[in-house]
Amino acid sequence: MAFKLNGNPLAVDVAFSHNDIQYPANWLRLSTAQEKKDLGITEVADAPTYDSRFYYGDGTAKELDDKTETIDGVELTILGIKSVLKAQEKATSGSLLAPFDWYVIRKAEKSTAIPSAITTYRDAVRTACDTREKEIDACSDTASLVNLYGVTTDSEGKFVKYNMTQYPTIPNS
Repeated sequence: MAFKLNGNPLAVDVAFSHNDIQYPANWLRLSTAQEKKDLGITEVADAPTYDSRFYYGDGTAKELDDKTETIDGVELTILGIKSVLKAQEKATSGSLLAPFDWYVIRKAEKSTAIPSAITTYRDAVRTACDTREKEIDACSDTASLVNLYGVTTDSEGKFVKYNMTQYPTIPNS
């Protein structure tokens, strides 16, 4: 919450003066709602914040799908959130696979077998990435995308599960 006095913002934890009285920096935190009201301080709701993956700063949802436009005779494709998120999934998948690429190179160069735990892990990463991309594609609107990237909680607000398929954990090699 933000506070205003005579239409001017008051910063929390900053001293201020009013009617020739100096108030200490902690006054806003320690005062009661009635004390603030008596002084003429009003509480103002903080401006809403929006997840920049899905919304512009003003709360307008970003386009889900790619859009092609012709500007000055040049055809441009503007990526929608789905394409951006799927590209991020590919990058994440690549970064999860990269530490184990040396096994593949060693196999190609020296015919040394790749440990089965590594092969299983690498396959699971690719499968998770593919599934996550399909989950993104299945979203028909911004709200469903936001939900996909969220979690499910119980009636007490405790974590139950991730809504999106998770990547596997790194094996002990």
